[in-house]
Amino acid sequence: MRGVLAVLVALAALASAAASPARAPAIQHVTLIGDSVADAIPGDPTALAILRQGIDLDLEVAPCRRVEGLGCPYKGATPPSVVELVQSMGSRLGPNVVVAVGYNDFEQQYAGNIADALAALKAAGVEHVWWLTLRAAHHPYLTMNDDIEAAAQQHPELSVIDWNVYSRSHPSWFQPDGLHLLAPGAEAMATLIHKTLVAAGVAAPPVRVLTISLPEARRGKPYRLRLDATSGIAPYRWSLLQRAPAGIHLEPNGVVFGTPRAKPGRYTFDVRVRDAAGSMATRRLTLRIA
Repeated sequence: MRGVLAVLVALAALASAAASPARAPAIQHVTLIGDSVADAIPGDPTALAILRQGIDLDLEVAPCRRVEGLGCPYKGATPPSVVELVQSMGSRLGPNVVVAVGYNDFEQQYAGNIADALAALKAAGVEHVWWLTLRAAHHPYLTMNDDIEAAAQQHPELSVIDWNVYSRSHPSWFQPDGLHLLAPGAEAMATLIHKTLVAAGVAAPPVRVLTISLPEARRGKPYRLRLDATSGIAPYRWSLLQRAPAGIHLEPNGVVFGTPRAKPGRYTFDVRVRDAAGSMATRRLTLRIA
């Protein structure tokens, strides 16, 4: 009797687990600390949308910021350095920090500034740091990039994002100084950072539509199926970008249903899925009505 009861309890637990919806993965917090180069990202809606996909993004960017020490004056004020900002924000930084600062720093002091910034980040509870190399439009930036690489060799919590190599063959991304970003450059930098965070498992990959074809429908007969998506952050929300054939509807949960009233033929329409993090994907589908 006890054995039978144990089996029944186990079966009930399995049924309960199967009935419970899967929990969506938590969105991780990422703080980007930048200077006037990275400041182009919040000024470009497309770049901002790319970067914030699948993460809880905090942008701390300001012109004239240095890694350590007094920044250059901008509009009557000087921004806090990376070290000062980290010390003031503390645990509000979260576990993941991206640093894109250095164009206002001094070559001879940069290695020590990086070390001091990493010490401050560690004290604030930051678990992983990604540091962008500097576009080597001027010779000192080559040495400073070597300092970033050397720091990564000594600190396992630090990873390098090689913006210098990624941007090297794209002068059209930049303003005449070869450093500050035009819109394509801002979007490219956002893309590089986001790809790095996705590869590290910090950012969720953008949502994708899995459904590539629809089964045939028959005029005057009930029709029902569910569209499938993957990646991104659940829950998903679906919508139509054009009207479906008469009698066919799409619910926000992805269920296509109805009784076709349109004449027999092939009908094409686009569907869009949006995830909880705001990333979107579209797919053109064809429905054949017989």
